[in-house]
Amino acid sequence: MPKDVFASVIIKTKCHRCLSAAGTAFLIMLWAGCGDIYRPVATPVTPNPPNPNFAHYVVMVSDNGPNYAGATTRIDTSGDTNVGVVQTGLSPVHGALLPDSTRIYIANSGDDTITAYLPTISTSVTTITLPVGSVPAFVHTTENSNVYVAESGSNAVSVINAFENVIADQIGVGVSPVALAETPNGLKLYVANQGTNGTGGSVNSINTIDRTLNPPLPGAWISPVWAVARSDSQRIYVLDTGSGNVSAIDTASDAVVGSVPVGAGGNFLLYDPSLNRLYVTNPAAQSMNILDASTDALTVLATFSFAAGSIPCPAGCTPVSVAALPDGTRAYVATYANSTCSGAPCIVSKVTVIQTLTNSISSKIALGSATVDQTNPTGCSTARFRLSAVASADSSRVYVAECDSGDVGIVATVANSSPGDKYGADTLIVNVPAPLSTFPIPASTPGAAPPPQNPVFILASP
Repeated sequence: MPKDVFASVIIKTKCHRCLSAAGTAFLIMLWAGCGDIYRPVATPVTPNPPNPNFAHYVVMVSDNGPNYAGATTRIDTSGDTNVGVVQTGLSPVHGALLPDSTRIYIANSGDDTITAYLPTISTSVTTITLPVGSVPAFVHTTENSNVYVAESGSNAVSVINAFENVIADQIGVGVSPVALAETPNGLKLYVANQGTNGTGGSVNSINTIDRTLNPPLPGAWISPVWAVARSDSQRIYVLDTGSGNVSAIDTASDAVVGSVPVGAGGNFLLYDPSLNRLYVTNPAAQSMNILDASTDALTVLATFSFAAGSIPCPAGCTPVSVAALPDGTRAYVATYANSTCSGAPCIVSKVTVIQTLTNSISSKIALGSATVDQTNPTGCSTARFRLSAVASADSSRVYVAECDSGDVGIVATVANSSPGDKYGADTLIVNVPAPLSTFPIPASTPGAAPPPQNPVFILASP
């Protein structure tokens, strides 16, 4: 019997009469005769709750040439280590996680397939076959029930039933869809159709409830290549590399309600929900713009030049990707520059750190250099994401997938004062290599291990 019940019964019903009748000695005898055993209550010591950092991870997508299966590598945020590799299809180019993180989907452009698996169980791999000639370029969703695939070769968007991992529908859109953006409320999906062979681009929207296609959005679209959704689901932002404009679309009317020029050649757009901002990289102009997404005017808050003579890149470099910390304190711009290393062509990569409060550069982080692999049958120069950057959900790390180097550079955003492992904030702490490739071993290093695969994209868990 628990102590509190025992004490209540004894004190209130028996022990009180015993005390009044025979005193302490009789109480002791009566207590012993009750048949109960006194058990002291042990107060449990509650352990520290699990560290949420242990649940965070990123997934590197790497290419293994046109004839061999690529791979994904899961990197644990708390340990900065490779915790699992999964084989994909041919020429993987993009990936997405379900919002509840129960499954990851990889678009394989080389064999018209989607690789789906549970991130924590590498044996759960499912291959979803798309129509021949689909050439999947992008995979995306804000739902747990459906996943959408932009098929640049078949001018369509396929709908994958995420419960059964089968193709549930295929919706014809514009020419060469290359990017998707679904509203967070899951009601509409927007498609950026790049266009090709003289055919102009376009933007479509799809009603996800009944999968009906709406009329093409009005506007002078030339070559839309990227789209993102605002966190309130009321706006979609589309980057047109041909016109050099970023346009705001009202999701209720599908009308363009604002537009701002950022220069022709822009090819990457990131929405920062913590600050309600847009980051736009323009490799052609060697620039990066920060836009205010709180109004349809899309006011330019800052423009950073990476051309020769600039502060971040005195010799000039090319910005290709941006990662913004979820805590809203900093943004990281991944850049590369063509150079010569030991007499051979090489790529030099680094990250420029921007303080978002002042929109000023606080530091530059060298990621390293890599000789351009002449034996790579595809080459990183044609990869859509020569460098792909992402921030961990806890804002403690920034990851940069480096195609030419064959690894992921991990930048610690907070200082570590632990003995034996000290480093300051915004420091490159380790490079995690991609799985080994099947590329030929260079003649200059006979007997050496094959070079690593080429990372072409990276994504972070919620």
